[in-house]
Amino acid sequence: MQVNGTQTRMLRVKAVANVLDVHISTVYRLVESGQLGSVRIGFGKGAIRIPADSLNTYLVGLGVAPLAEGDGYEGAIA
Repeated sequence: MQVNGTQTRMLRVKAVANVLDVHISTVYRLVESGQLGSVRIGFGKGAIRIPADSLNTYLVGLGVAPLAEGDGYEGAIA
């Protein structure tokens, strides 16, 4: 996905849950609390997507190394 001329990977909630090895409801709670940045796509409630940069920011905040290309989340791009 192109955003402002840059490539931004958009991850599904399930893919982020798999990366973090948590339940998807945990990812929804992180999004609701503002700890994990997200965007809504579509009409009505819309679909939640988590930019890979937001996931990496969250991981760095936890003191964990950010994900690099090839860490297993490429197939999860919306």
